[in-house]
Amino acid sequence: MPATSLQEPSSVRLGLKENWQQFSLLLLINAFVGGMVGIERTVVPLIGANEFHVKSTVLITSFVIGVVKALANLVSGQLADRLGRKRVLVAGWLIGLPVPFMIIFAPSWEWVIAANVLLGLSQGFAWSMTVVMKVDLVGPKGRGFAVGLNEFAGYVAVGLTAFLTGYLASRYGFF
Repeated sequence: MPATSLQEPSSVRLGLKENWQQFSLLLLINAFVGGMVGIERTVVPLIGANEFHVKSTVLITSFVIGVVKALANLVSGQLADRLGRKRVLVAGWLIGLPVPFMIIFAPSWEWVIAANVLLGLSQGFAWSMTVVMKVDLVGPKGRGFAVGLNEFAGYVAVGLTAFLTGYLASRYGFF
């Protein structure tokens, strides 16, 4: 009988302790996603008011990001099933790459809104996939803890980057 080239699958071990390295990487990724939102919360209102003379920029951009993120969340699971979680996560990052440059070099307010649409898509895909991937790593028993750590990392990063960029803007000026 000929030898087969198929190997026995290695046993997968679920749990935070067993997968702490991958879990930590996903926490870091989620913190960067949150950091982008924190920077946006501080910088976009300043750009809107000082450059484009727009009032209520936080309300406008929060609405845009929220709606787009919600729509991205609706499709991210289906895309992950079809394309794989890692590809959706990477796509979320790639979609978000031009956001800071679009905001920095925006020739009009429409560019800032477009950047916020991309940020919403990025957040919907990247943040959602970090949640799903963490739950996959820890298994059903650690699901709540995994989601809690995910949200903690992301929102601490939102707050810290908003604080730091606000401090830098107040200390050194807008431009």
